[in-house]
Amino acid sequence: MKTVFTIVEGRKEPDKKFWVRIGRAFENQDGSTTVYLDALPVNGLLQIREENNRRQES
Repeated sequence: MKTVFTIVEGRKEPDKKFWVRIGRAFENQDGSTTVYLDALPVNGLLQIREENNRRQES
């Protein structure tokens, strides 16, 4: 399982970036990927990362 993020600029601090979790992705048996989004990124940017055990900020 993978986590899907979008990266947005801070409102008060435009130089600061925030990673916002917006969904999950799963690799299928044939090697393709299925993505489930809970939100749509307004900037069109998706980052798909391997799931890990550390706490993920959103």
